[in-house]
Amino acid sequence: MKDNTGTADPTRPVPLADEADLDALLADEDAVLVEFYTEGCGICRSMEPVLSNVARELTDVVVATLNPRDDPPLIERFDVRSVPLLVLFIDGDPAARRADGFVGGDDLTAWVREHRH
Repeated sequence: MKDNTGTADPTRPVPLADEADLDALLADEDAVLVEFYTEGCGICRSMEPVLSNVARELTDVVVATLNPRDDPPLIERFDVRSVPLLVLFIDGDPAARRADGFVGGDDLTAWVREHRH
């Protein structure tokens, strides 16, 4: 596990600005959970506290958020068809994904743990 020190708060999702930020994070961290979202998405907004709770509970997984709306290559790369889309990356590669709308904290934590090990 890599260390979550520095300016980022490891108990809150890391906001990513673009594909370059995502690639840099994936290169630096062993396990990353990314929520692809869009502004104005009510379900995405309701996921914010859930993601914060998951970040606090799963200290060996970095939780991040990314709005792919204005980046067609990013949308295509990860086949983003609906939001929120949750993708778990292990060693830089997508290991699992889900796009079932709102996911509760216990369910999401269990899902990450299931695919993490």
